[in-house]
Amino acid sequence: MRDRELYQRILGIESPWRVSRVELSMEKQRVDIWAEHKASAAFSCPECGESAGLHDHAEERAWRHLDSCQLATYLHARVPRVSCPKHGVRQVAIPWAEARSRFTLMFERFAIDVLKETDVAGGAKILGLTWDEAHHLMQRAVSRGLSRKPKTIPSHLGVDEKAIAKGHKYMTVVSDLDRGTVEHVADGRTEDSLFTYFAPFTLADVARIEAVAMDMWTPFFNTVVRCVPNAHEKIVFDRYHIVAHMNTAVDTVRRAESKTLRANGDETLTGSRYLWLYGEENVPEHRRATFDALKSQSLKTSRAWAIKETLRGLWDCAAIDDAVTYHRSWHYWATHSRLVPVIKVAKMVKTHLPNILSYYVHRVTNAVSEGINSAIQTIKKRAFGYRNPENFKTAIYFHCGGLDLYPAIPSHSVPGW
Repeated sequence: MRDRELYQRILGIESPWRVSRVELSMEKQRVDIWAEHKASAAFSCPECGESAGLHDHAEERAWRHLDSCQLATYLHARVPRVSCPKHGVRQVAIPWAEARSRFTLMFERFAIDVLKETDVAGGAKILGLTWDEAHHLMQRAVSRGLSRKPKTIPSHLGVDEKAIAKGHKYMTVVSDLDRGTVEHVADGRTEDSLFTYFAPFTLADVARIEAVAMDMWTPFFNTVVRCVPNAHEKIVFDRYHIVAHMNTAVDTVRRAESKTLRANGDETLTGSRYLWLYGEENVPEHRRATFDALKSQSLKTSRAWAIKETLRGLWDCAAIDDAVTYHRSWHYWATHSRLVPVIKVAKMVKTHLPNILSYYVHRVTNAVSEGINSAIQTIKKRAFGYRNPENFKTAIYFHCGGLDLYPAIPSHSVPGW
């Protein structure tokens, strides 16, 4: 009698249900519990909530529960089915698990906590599940979270692509810059990829977008212009990607100059590649003296690096008018540098200047999106990659979606809840 009362309290089972039997198997290292309802119990239709007569019972099912003293614990029951005049025969809702789940609510909540801290394989090992079972729990949590998520569009969006595999395979990631969460993940980085995010919203919904931070990838730009009213005033080309173009130009200059110097037996630039990619404030202390010596020499790479560093100041002006003046001066220097890669970037910056300087209107960058990209890379690395893109998307939403993942537990079901 005591073991039944104990598990009735542990499971939070209340009338009309009760624990009828408990079996312990040390050989199998598991505890099995059976629940049944009172013969006089009344049930309602899960669709409409109206009282309905008992029709029959489904076959006995088992739900995995939290372990009892390291012993795997399973709850067994035959779930009643009712006959509803409106909806026909339906299986009733049970208080310890969600529909079509093989786990109790409390086990699912614990499993979600574990999966948040590890990859699916690690979580499955801790929980004593197969990989498929653990991933199914993750999928259920994501589906639950997405269904609860308000159907609203953020005021400040970030749009970025994420390389997911070799061979130029990408995903498009849309993020909420205010909350720091992933809003949408789509295959590829085409116009259609981004359009799948905007498609479910009305024109009035999309009109509430105040700013979209993104790189200068043409398909993304075209889609935002097509979908967002007054998009030309709302798009902000992100500083990170612009400076990245300049870093590429600096490295191109360095490689060409180093090749020329080495042909003449001069190893000045050998082994200096990564030094030129640092910002002034980020040069490692133990390399600073070496870098200062390099900068002081009359090198094309030194000039390219100085032009790159000066460009970074474009986002530090007091106001947009000051930024226009600053750019004019920088552009003249860059285009008269006689450094072809630098000149190419300077022309690109001038072409896109209106949506670069729109930063001063909206004050948003894609730094949040880049942070999310780093988190996504960690997810990918921890799982040693994903062969199935859909599984990768599930993991991204689970870890970065800011979703309400947990199943709801009735307050009476957990002691002290």
